[in-house]
Amino acid sequence: MKILIIVTNVDRYASGQLPTGLWLSELTHIYHSATGQGYKITIASPRGGNTPIDPESLKPFVLDKVSKQYFENRGFMALLEQTAPLDGIADPYFDCVYLTGGHGTMYDFPDDIHIQAIIKDQYENNRLVAAICHGVGGLLNVKLSDGEYLLKGKTITGFDWFEETIARRKKEVPFNLEAALKARGVHYKKAFIPMTSNVVVDGHLITGQNPFSSKQMAKVVMEQLNR
Repeated sequence: MKILIIVTNVDRYASGQLPTGLWLSELTHIYHSATGQGYKITIASPRGGNTPIDPESLKPFVLDKVSKQYFENRGFMALLEQTAPLDGIADPYFDCVYLTGGHGTMYDFPDDIHIQAIIKDQYENNRLVAAICHGVGGLLNVKLSDGEYLLKGKTITGFDWFEETIARRKKEVPFNLEAALKARGVHYKKAFIPMTSNVVVDGHLITGQNPFSSKQMAKVVMEQLNR
């Protein structure tokens, strides 16, 4: 029982003005749920090594109890300083591949050939693929063996453009994720109220809209794995 969790290596927006990185809760909730059920977790990133944490995800309003516990756990935080490089993943078999979010992922996920190969193999072997928030961008350029984009015709969600306005990052992000997803021909479903939990399941593809979906996302992924 193994899960591959993929995190970002990017710590700044292209402007260089603001820090970014991994949104902590989008890692901690799936990690907490999966380890609690005996799953072996591999945390990897495109380059390996350190994954920076977006300081916005550490603010009191969004730092929930679970995430705070892990942030204060030195052993766990050490894991985030030495993530495995994706090109060094020797064992290709995972029960689930999980793409975490954070704005950093918008830079190093979409065009990463290792992410594309791992997701393609995972999906075509009918194993679970999950992505949350901006991490959904890692699915954008995944093509299947028939040459079609994995996302074509799928019902999914991801961080929407209005939420980007609320986050005050519209002028910082490298692209509009909602528009990019729709350009791939997806059936895009967002929460009626922005910044509230929304998880969408389409076969063995699971997507979560935003950081506030972290807890529900972990619950749904574990339910699907335990079927």
